[in-house]
Formats: sequence, C-alpha cells, structure tokens
Amino acid sequence: TLAAELASLLVRSISYEIPSLRKQISRCQQAQQDFARREEECQLGAAELRERFFASCKQYGITGDNVRQELLALVKDLPLLLSEIGAGASALSEAIELYQACVEFVCESSAEVVVPLLRHVGKRGNTTVYEWRTGLQPLRVERPEVEEVPEQPKEDTIDWGDFTLEPTRVGDGAAADRGAQGEEIDWGITLEPGPQQDDGIDWGDGESEEVQITVLEAGTEVPEGVACGSDALTLLENTETRSQFIDELMELELFLSQRLVEMEEEADVVAVSQFQLAPAALQGQTSAHVGSLLATTRGLLGQLCTRSMQHLFMILASPRYVDRVSELLRQKLKQAELLLAKKEMMSQKQQEALAEQGALEPKLDRLLEKTKDLQKLIEADVSKRYSGRPVNLMGVSL
Repeated sequence: TLAAELASLLVRSISYEIPSLRKQISRCQQAQQDFARREEECQLGAAELRERFFASCKQYGITGDNVRQELLALVKDLPLLLSEIGAGASALSEAIELYQACVEFVCESSAEVVVPLLRHVGKRGNTTVYEWRTGLQPLRVERPEVEEVPEQPKEDTIDWGDFTLEPTRVGDGAAADRGAQGEEIDWGITLEPGPQQDDGIDWGDGESEEVQITVLEAGTEVPEGVACGSDALTLLENTETRSQFIDELMELELFLSQRLVEMEEEADVVAVSQFQLAPAALQGQTSAHVGSLLATTRGLLGQLCTRSMQHLFMILASPRYVDRVSELLRQKLKQAELLLAKKEMMSQKQQEALAEQGALEPKLDRLLEKTKDLQKLIEADVSKRYSGRPVNLMGVSL
C-alpha cells in the first residue's frame, strides 16, 4: 500500500541516507582541519630550513645568492686576510721578548729561542715557507697549480658517450661468436718448454750473480733561489707551518695568562722574592700592561680560529670541499622548496574538501525536506484511516 511504501522510504532516509551524508560532511570538516594543520607545519618547517640555510651562510661569511661562487671569491681574498694577520703579529714583539726573558731567568741559562716561527712572522710578515726554511728571499716563486673543479650540473645525467647501437644480423652474430672462440688475446708472453726435475722451481744454474740496483732520481732539480711546491706557499697557507704558528700563539697566550695571575696575587711572598733578582724587563711590567698584551695575543688567535676561517682553510686544502658545502646548503633550500610545494598541495586538498562539503550540504538539506514531507504524508494517511484523528509519528529525529 501507499502508507507502507512511504514508511519504507522514511525508514531508509532516517536510518541510512541522512547519517551517511552527515558522516561524509563530518569527514570533510575533519580533513579540512588536518590539511590546515599540516599546511601550517609545512610553512613552519620551510621557514626553519631557510633560517638554518641563512645561518650557515652567515657562518661562512656569504649571502647565499650563489654559494659556490661566493665561497671561491672568499678563497681569493684569503691571502690578503692572512697578510693582515701576519702584519698583526708584529704587535707581539714585546710579549715575545718578555716570554724569552722569563724563560732565560727561570732556567738560569741561555735557553733556545722561544716561539721562533711567531718571531719570524712578527719581523718579516707572512713570508713563504722557502724564506722561513732557508732565511733567504726567493728569487722566483712558482706556486702550485690550484685544481679547478668544474661546477656540478644541477641535474644528474649519465654520459653514455657518442657511440651508436646498430642492430646485429643473425649471420654476423654467429661469425662474431666463432671469431671470439677462435681468437685469443696476445699478452706478449712466450712460454718455452724446458727440462724440469722433480717438478720443482728452476732457480737458475745455482751460481750467485752480482745484482746491481740502480736508483733513478725522479723529477727535475729545482734551481737555487726558486721557491716551488709547498715552499712557494706562505707560512699561514701551509698547513704544517700554520699549525705551528697557532701552537706558538697558544703557548704565548698561556704564558701571559699565567704571568698575569702571578702578578695579581701580590700576597704570594715566594713569587715576589723570586722575581727580586729578575731582569728589569720582568720587574718593570704591570698587570694592566700584561693584560693588554694578553688581549692582543687572544685577538690575533681569534682571527685564525674563527669558523669561517677554518672553512676557508679547508677549501684551500681541497677545492672539492666547495662542492660538498654547496650541495649541503642546496639540500636545505631544496627541502624548504619541497615543504612549500607540500604546503600548496595541502591547501589545494583543503579547498577540495571544502568544495565537497559545499556539495554535500545542499543534498542533506533536500533530503531533510523530503523526509519531513514523507512524515507528513504518512501522518495524513493514518489520520484519514481513523476518522481524522490527529496522528504524530514518534521516534523521528531529524
């Protein structure tokens, strides 16, 4: 009957269709919240990566516009920076003489010269290793060639060469197989059969022969007065002499620090009585003056031990280090770009979920109206059957 069909439609709408649409709308709303949260996370992650990129560039002393070229440009300015540091070593002459006088007084003998490399740089500047080693200025300097590392392509491609592949015919393939089986590689070794006894090794005729070893000198002799190879590098460019320079600076710093502590502890009667017989160079010093010498020493040491200077030394020792640093920094930017692309995708999916919700809500509204109409029709039909009594359907919650 009509009432039964209407009741069936009403039950299906209330039990299945309306809850299904409301669940889909709820999922769309939840998806929008999740996509918005992930979009914000991607935005924050990309900003953090870019901030780390620029912080790393600041440590290297570059802007980050073109990492590789800027690093190479810094290396070109390195000799000037090292020359300025070498010139600054001249301000340590008084501290060096104070250290020398203290060593000679404490050891009570003419001790060997302290911090010789630091003394040499203070007098002559950042000279070549040749001048430090021989004491003479080179007539000609032939610096070692710097390895030029080509810039890596942005996209990794495989170079297959210029060869072309031609199809092999069946007859040619069979002939090639027969040729490969019949031909052998000529290694230039000829085996001659000889008599063997007891299957042993033939060591010769048994008589010892005089063996002469001739040592050939490799390379060419360097003319006198010519600095080449590592001797052509400056003292602060060469790794070994630079390490010695830094060690001697730290040695001088440690002496001045200890001497400043001793001078500030005036209550130490033993120290005062010990330095009563010291030379005038030691007795005439004040704690303020020693403190200024210590500050100068630490300042010069700080210039050599900064993070950017260490990176420049690594680049100078290995030009390929530039590519490694560039790739590491480029990876941070690439990850930031990937997060921004993911952010755009999250925003797009959020809009799609919003559009889906906008399409489902009118369907739900129409279904609710239709369900209310079905409810009214059923109530009217039942009321008609029972002499117009008012009928209300219970348990219908929309």
